[in-house]
Order: sequence, then C-alpha cells, then structure tokens
Amino acid sequence: MKIAVAKEIEVCERRVSLIPDIVAKLVKQGLEIYVESGAGDKAYFTDADYEAAGAKIISDVATLWSEADILLKVSPPQEREDGRSEIDLLKPGSVLISFLNPLGNPVIAEKLANRQITALSMELIPRTTRAQSMDALSSQASLAGYKTVLLAAAALPKYFPMLTTAAGTIAPAKVFIMGAGVAGLQAIATARRLGAVVEAFDIRPAVKEEVQSLGAKFVEVKLEEETVAAGGYAKEISEDSKKRTQELVAEHVKNSDVVITTAQVPGRKAPILVTEEMVKAMKPGSVIVDLAAEQGGNCACTEPGKDIVWNGVTIIGPINLPSSMPVHASQLYAKNITSLMQLLIKDKALQINFDDDIVDAACVTHGGEIRNQRVKDALQAVAV
Repeated sequence: MKIAVAKEIEVCERRVSLIPDIVAKLVKQGLEIYVESGAGDKAYFTDADYEAAGAKIISDVATLWSEADILLKVSPPQEREDGRSEIDLLKPGSVLISFLNPLGNPVIAEKLANRQITALSMELIPRTTRAQSMDALSSQASLAGYKTVLLAAAALPKYFPMLTTAAGTIAPAKVFIMGAGVAGLQAIATARRLGAVVEAFDIRPAVKEEVQSLGAKFVEVKLEEETVAAGGYAKEISEDSKKRTQELVAEHVKNSDVVITTAQVPGRKAPILVTEEMVKAMKPGSVIVDLAAEQGGNCACTEPGKDIVWNGVTIIGPINLPSSMPVHASQLYAKNITSLMQLLIKDKALQINFDDDIVDAACVTHGGEIRNQRVKDALQAVAV
C-alpha cells in the first residue's frame, strides 16, 4: 500500500497533508509513505525530517502521482504550469483524499469520476461524534477564528483590554462576532482573552449557551423558520428573515470597534450580513474582518484577499487563514486525514466500505460515477 503526500501548488497554500510524526506512526504499521520533495518546506517540515520518519522522498512529480494507491492533499487538484491538470497525473483506480470543494466547484468531481478516481472530500465528513477526529473543517476553522482576532487587534487603533493607568482609564474594545460556529466560538474566546467586551450573533438559537459560556453576550433574533441545516451548520434563510436579521444587528455593528463575520453556506455565495449603510454608520478607525471573503464576503464592501479602508473603516478580507499558521494547521489536518484513512485501510489493504456512514458521506466519486446527490445537483446547475 503506497501512500503519497503531494506538494501543494496552489498560491499561498503552506500546509502539508502529513507531518513527520504521523508518517513515523504509519510506517510502523507497515505502510509505505512517499513524500514529494519540498512538500513540507512551507510548513517548516524538511525532506530530512520525513526521511528520518521513514518516508521515501520522490522528486519526480509524475512518478509520485502515478504510483500512489492513496494520494493525500490539502487543496483541490489544480492546473499545473505545464497546462496539465493534477487529476491527469492520478492512477486510475487510486484514491484521492483532500479538500475538494465539490459543492462550490462540482466540475472537479466530474473530472475525477471520468478518471476512475475514488475521491473523498474532507468537506463532506459528517458532523457526528464518531467523526470528530476527522472533521477537518472544524479543525481549520478553529485556527481561522483565532487568527482573525489577531488581525483585528493589529489593525484596530486602540487597545483591546480595559486599562487603568496614571494617565487615565482606557475603555475595552467592543467586538461583535457574527456567526457562532467553530470559527466564531474560537474568535469569541480569543477576543475575551485579549480583554475585549464581546457580543455574538447567530441565527441558530441552540448556540446561545455556548456563546454565553465563553463570556460573550448573545444577540438573539427570533425567526419563524428552520435555521439549522444538516450536520448542525447554519442554513440559508429567506430574504424576509435576512432583512429582519440585518435590522437587528445594524445597531450592534454601529456601536462596535471590531466586527468579525464568519457566516458561510457550503457551495453558495456567502450571505450579506453587513451592508454598506452599516459600514457608513461605524466609527472611523473601526475594523471588519470578513472570514467569508473567499465566498464573496459577509460584508458588502469586502474585497477578497485585500485590506481596504472604506469610509474610514478598515475591512480585511483574508483568504485561507489556516494556511498562515501552517505548523499547527498541518498537524491538525494530518490527524484528521489519518483518522479517515484508518477506516479505509485494513490489514495493509484498501477496503472501501460504503456501509460505514463516514465513508459513504465523504466519498464523492467511485467506479467512474459521482456518488453524492448534492454534488450531482450542483453539477447540473452549472451545466444549465
């Protein structure tokens, strides 16, 4: 059983799918681990580290991809500089495990199916107790939530904590966090550690206790529709509910020094939570960090990948924040992906068991077909 670790070629991607410590454990289990030369460099794991762990370093990309029984990645397959797709390098019948964004870019699933690849998407790991150790979305969102507060603190022209000094008392910063999923909860915890006064909003009333347990005030809106999608994620709501929500949060946005938005809907454009009118009402020097920038942004003024000043308000639209912390991001992702592989490898042999609910949910393509109905629907929508 040959397991290969590919070097990421996506711009600004610094993570790696396996770290040397985990490679050493897999080698002890009798598995062959091949690592593309330089795969861990941007995460500060050298080829020598992998060799010491028992991996074989492969310099030729085509050899690594074509001989792998299981190929591990972080980002979805990309187009290479030579014009070939990474998908074309995969051996038909092999297994690919990676983030694939199959709902946002379903065409990739079609290409993988045509290549006869068994592809498992880390985004589709179910949110169940049994799958917690494999939940890469949560592990990476936690890193993003932490980092977003640091970006806000660095950009804010004020202290975060309350300070009493000989020169007078400094009031604490007011932070408003929109979305109390994993990223939002980590942002709440981090902002509280830095001494800010924190309020948080979410359309899901069930997260109220979690928000309050972290020392933040929960801003609640009563909606007469279901707000929780499968897996516990926030569900896209109606236009009427969006309007009511915006009316509620407008005053909280206006009075905040920092607004952090985290609301995303898989495979769809991020909902607008902060309108231009809300930004205009904010105090000059205030900061917005939009974690949904990659999906278009929760703020109407966000420019993905850029830091801008709009009407005196600094708006930060970071892309791939977990990659800015590649050491721990890679460590957590490697644990997630290894836990998933334990379901696929029995007695050193690959066994794809669709009776296992995790494997069934995560597997996008197999045997030349797209297995996931949501991905099929998304692909059909693209075709239309």
